[in-house]
Amino acid sequence: MAGQKKTTRRKFVKDALIGATALSFPASSYARILGSNERIKLAVVGLNGRGQAHIIAASKAGNAEIIAFCDVDARTFAKGQKVLAGEGGGTAKAYGDIRKILEDNMVDAVTIATPDHWHAPMAILAMQAGKDVYVEKPCCHNPREGEWLVEAQRKTGRVLQIGNQQRSAPTSIEAMQDIREGIIGEAYYGKAWYTNTRGTIGTGKKTAVPEWLNWELWQGPAPRREFLDNRVHYNWHWFWHWGTGEINNNGLHEIDICRWALGVEFPTKVSSTGGRYNFHDDWEFYDTQSAGFEFGENKMITWEGRSCNGFLQDGRDRGSAIYGTEGSILLDRNSYVAYDKAGKLIKQVNERSYSATTDLLGVGGLDIYHFQNFFDAVRKGVKLHSIAEEAHKSTLLCHLGNIAQKHGRTLHTSAEDGRIMGDEQAMAMWQRDYEAGWEPKV
Repeated sequence: MAGQKKTTRRKFVKDALIGATALSFPASSYARILGSNERIKLAVVGLNGRGQAHIIAASKAGNAEIIAFCDVDARTFAKGQKVLAGEGGGTAKAYGDIRKILEDNMVDAVTIATPDHWHAPMAILAMQAGKDVYVEKPCCHNPREGEWLVEAQRKTGRVLQIGNQQRSAPTSIEAMQDIREGIIGEAYYGKAWYTNTRGTIGTGKKTAVPEWLNWELWQGPAPRREFLDNRVHYNWHWFWHWGTGEINNNGLHEIDICRWALGVEFPTKVSSTGGRYNFHDDWEFYDTQSAGFEFGENKMITWEGRSCNGFLQDGRDRGSAIYGTEGSILLDRNSYVAYDKAGKLIKQVNERSYSATTDLLGVGGLDIYHFQNFFDAVRKGVKLHSIAEEAHKSTLLCHLGNIAQKHGRTLHTSAEDGRIMGDEQAMAMWQRDYEAGWEPKV
């Protein structure tokens, strides 16, 4: 724009890398204010899967000390302590109830790697208790929780980083600056994909709750259900009651990159096709899904998810392709490649540190970058790479894709806030019911 100072690519990348519920807590419970050089006292909540990645990344990022663990599975504490010890950490105090951690004034910040139905309610509680928060994606189980999360962050003023870690990838940051400077002309279409070879989850059987599991607290804000033997752990992803399906479990990462690249916010039209094709079991979501999102700026995003067929696309099990009027870009967690319109390679940048793509832990260099950005925001006030407002917009696309698929029709949505227009049945899925006494309150 005329009169504005142009940001150089070097400055853009440098700036981005260095900084680019029923319960409430009184002001007296707020955490202490950190000095700019003080180590952050950290609690990790949820110690299976991504929780272990949090322990590793937070330890490697530096200037933080993990002092507490929290989980409803009593078996996880020894495992978490072993991972922490392997990273040179000390002994972390074990908690079985998140509310006890939020009462601990020694805890400055909380990282959340729980099932999806706990993400927003727990993050809201933590911010209201004066804790800064790093919460895994998706940031919410349903669209209304995303709106609440944004509101809670604004009200409390706490630092809230959402775990879309590719936002902290140096290659992705550089790609976005190149796109803004016109390397592929006007970017108008983003294609995201994810492939895997997941097996069947079978048919759940009623059984006694294991002695190592606090089933009441595992359910938390979700209305109560009987325990079946194929829900805990991980398979909860595939049930509407607790999870959000593959599009939010993995598709969100690449859909977020496409939205970032295209510079779009809320869609005007959402459609989806697919189903549970590979197995006949308890899985409620879709192992095969193709979702499309149209935007008022004459731009679009599509996502293809194949949970049970790992055939690669463009040599990648997951990634994003950005198409423009003068060329195209292939972008994943580990590289950025640009081509002109004739398909000639014009630029390639590989990430310095490898990140896993489809395993259940998913740890890698991007986690360390993302945690470092979070810590720098807490201690120095630098700019977060994945703020709640932006994470909510990307997560909402995934929720809308699931809602469109559930109802088997195209959704027309508001470009102002993404809300579904003229379809009361679909809009009824904007919010969930909660167990009495566990409703989030902002």
